[in-house]
Amino acid sequence: MKFLRIILFPATLFYAVIIRLRNLFFEKKIFQSKKVSAKIISVGNITVGGSGKTPMVIYLSKLLKNEGKKVGVLSRGYGRRSMGYILVSKDEQILTSVDLCGDEIYQTVIDCKIPAAVSEDRVYGAERMTKETNVNIIVLDDAFQHRWIERDVNLLLCEQSFLYDSSITNMNLLPTGIMREPFESISRADAVIINRKFSEKKDIPFQLKKYFMKPETFHAQYKSIGFVDVKKKNVYSIKEFEGQKSLVVSGIANPYSFINALKQTNVDTQNQIIFRDHKNYTLKEIQKIRKKFYSTNSHSVVTTEKDAVKFSKYTKELDDIDIYYLKIEIEIDEIEKFRTFVLNKIN
Repeated sequence: MKFLRIILFPATLFYAVIIRLRNLFFEKKIFQSKKVSAKIISVGNITVGGSGKTPMVIYLSKLLKNEGKKVGVLSRGYGRRSMGYILVSKDEQILTSVDLCGDEIYQTVIDCKIPAAVSEDRVYGAERMTKETNVNIIVLDDAFQHRWIERDVNLLLCEQSFLYDSSITNMNLLPTGIMREPFESISRADAVIINRKFSEKKDIPFQLKKYFMKPETFHAQYKSIGFVDVKKKNVYSIKEFEGQKSLVVSGIANPYSFINALKQTNVDTQNQIIFRDHKNYTLKEIQKIRKKFYSTNSHSVVTTEKDAVKFSKYTKELDDIDIYYLKIEIEIDEIEKFRTFVLNKIN
């Protein structure tokens, strides 16, 4: 591993130069962000992996929808089997498949029942989406680095555990670390949401506090709501799954956070199949799950909500197996302060 880091170190230096030059060009107006007709709320991070962007997009979308706002979501559609602009949903009607739009936006649409679209070109996607759906507020998923579109609110998600791991494989720019941008980029955010997920709340480490002085700072955590039957959509309480021997199936960026959540609900998690992030399931993976399920005498399959939207097309192949996803929501500690902050920004 040390040898590999040495080999990749020049690439990290090159990446650092490119990122800083790019940001400088935007600051000096050599590169210019374009204003679109809708209000834009960007949700992003400075690291690769799961910091909680999708739960935050869902939280924001529901908040704005409950306020009577005409809100929609625009995503790049990472992991989808398509290119270009696709209108995912309109008037609560889903217009495409999870394969063509991506698991995260599909999950968001099912959860929020709002208009949504995917497009690599966020400016074009935002303009076209406003014309096709009449939304006037767009939540941009994973757009902190996408500076070509001007935003009214720039939100940055930061995982608490990341701030406490000072190893070179963590707090270093790609490809030797997991950082997409250096810490000084945090100053670009209007607000930072520190997501502790299922951990205890901690203060920002002293050596990093200087980077969090400019933006507003909020704190968030995950809450397990219950287990949902993937096929029947029935919802069961956490207590009903206590001690249950389940086969855990995950295809997300940080499966250990999900497994930790299951352990806190007292689900037996010793049997696991971990796939890479944004896994596109085929019959091969379904057969692997079936084989592992029966060989371990598991009572059920438990997965994530993001994976569940992909399993829905294999209900026939899984008709003899009970499969559930753990419903997780993000909660903001300073809920009223955050609500007022967002509404003041867009109004």
